[in-house]
Amino acid sequence: MTPAQTAVQAAERDAGRRRTGLSHAAAEGIGASLDVTEMAQTLVNLLVPDFADLATVDIAEQVLVGDEPPHLDTSGDVRLRRTAAAQSPEISAEDLLAVGEALPPVTDGTLMRPLMKGLPVVVPDVAILHAELGVDPESLALFVPSGAHSSIAVPLYARGLILGCVTVWRSQLPSAFGDEDAALLQDVVSRAALGVDNARRYTKEHLSAVALQRSLLPRSALDSAAAETAGVYQPAGGGLGVGGDWFDVIPLPSLRVAFVVGDVVGHGLDATAAMARLRTAVQTLADLDLDPGELLTHLDDLVLGLSGEEMTGASRSETAVLGATCLYAVYDPVTRGCVAATAGHPPPAMVSPGEEPVFVGLLPGPPLGVGGMPFEVTEFGVRPGSMLAFFTDGLVGSRGGDIEEGMGRLRSALAGADSSRPLGEIGQSVFDSVLPQEPSDDVALLLARTHALSSDQVAEWELEADLSLVAHARELVVGQLSSWQLDELSFVTELIASELVTNAIRYAGGPVRLRLIRDRVLVCEVSDPSSTQPRLRRARDTDEGGRGLFLVAQLTERWGCRFTRTGKTIWTEQPMDGPLG
Repeated sequence: MTPAQTAVQAAERDAGRRRTGLSHAAAEGIGASLDVTEMAQTLVNLLVPDFADLATVDIAEQVLVGDEPPHLDTSGDVRLRRTAAAQSPEISAEDLLAVGEALPPVTDGTLMRPLMKGLPVVVPDVAILHAELGVDPESLALFVPSGAHSSIAVPLYARGLILGCVTVWRSQLPSAFGDEDAALLQDVVSRAALGVDNARRYTKEHLSAVALQRSLLPRSALDSAAAETAGVYQPAGGGLGVGGDWFDVIPLPSLRVAFVVGDVVGHGLDATAAMARLRTAVQTLADLDLDPGELLTHLDDLVLGLSGEEMTGASRSETAVLGATCLYAVYDPVTRGCVAATAGHPPPAMVSPGEEPVFVGLLPGPPLGVGGMPFEVTEFGVRPGSMLAFFTDGLVGSRGGDIEEGMGRLRSALAGADSSRPLGEIGQSVFDSVLPQEPSDDVALLLARTHALSSDQVAEWELEADLSLVAHARELVVGQLSSWQLDELSFVTELIASELVTNAIRYAGGPVRLRLIRDRVLVCEVSDPSSTQPRLRRARDTDEGGRGLFLVAQLTERWGCRFTRTGKTIWTEQPMDGPLG
């Protein structure tokens, strides 16, 4: 055997080893990521420098945002964007299209047409491209690297769709690409095409879940009579995506506000859908004006029912809530107090003016879905201008350490925050200080800067159970509205107070408490010791009474009843610009 033949055989063996190594590396490395761009870069790094001197991956623009590309018949209709590239130092590619740029359209022709059927295109001599690509000389430099002598283009082809294209070039490697190289590259790229399609589907689901979750969360910034609030949400990293974390701010009667934060077990669309069901349930229960402990008890029953349906297969079309935590707190700007209960959820942090942050000592309750355990209510005072921080456990347990360490980091971040900054900026700075770049769990943070009503915005009186005092109640209301320069509301408010106080004395006994609250609306409250729910009904023409609540409902913007530990309170709200109608 001549030295030349020996050299050829050695080169063939070396090429065979490279092809085998490339095939094994592709089997191990491709498809490990659910990110299209990362997968494309992995692919070109495998191909260079052993198989090619330059490799590029161009992806259909629809695929990059998770959509399915359209079925196309001609190569001239394909719209691609350069997603990844790798090259040997020796090859000249300065004029080539850069990563991130869109490829100019290429005229449909016989050379590129096999790509539309999922077949490779082998170009053993680059001169063929100059003659048949159908691109003007100035644009040709964007496609063909200087000094390259051969090329292969293989489509990322899956389910009859063109997801993109992989192109390799040789300039320093002496042998031109041949059919064996094309077959190997087609095998590698076919695996990559399946991975890209899976990543595209994941991207679509991830974006849908994020959009759904963000649409379900309240507006990021709210300002009410009780508090100014801002919420921040961040999905988990590492491919886990969105989960079931949520927060909510629910306005309640008498200028109060409810703060809610919760966490459903799991990630993805199922967890997001389960979160939506729980959030809707909390809003419905909050509308009943239940105390936090009773609200969580009803929510616990709901989770037990949903889990039971899933276990028995009675609700296969619905998403079960297999486990969740929740914290529900109500802040009153009149009393400057907060009542809260927790179902397996971390307590809020409170930053009072001029003081270090502290975590509120709530009595812990079991997570939702356990059943049979009470949820204790904790009451605590809140100084005006204080900041409350409600958060999910992903914020304090994201680094795999002890949760106490995470809460310590959160306390330090809150202590170092500039309280004069907007709440949204404070929330983001807390995230940046406490969270790693890719948190292992999704995270929700709700910040609330509390307000307090001044003493001249509230007037309160206690009346004995004597119907002769109803006239005195009317006088008190008229006098107070006059001092507030709200005389235009006197007639309606006097009538409302008269009807409510009369009903309270007649049907509930005493003592009766009458309260007016002035802020963005005028609130009139009448409290009595009875636990009987008032009923709105339409009186008949022959009835002597029964029109009081109907009249109240017609004269006010809103009205309702809430139960307290000592009885009930009937409340009404009137717009400050005068009576309705």
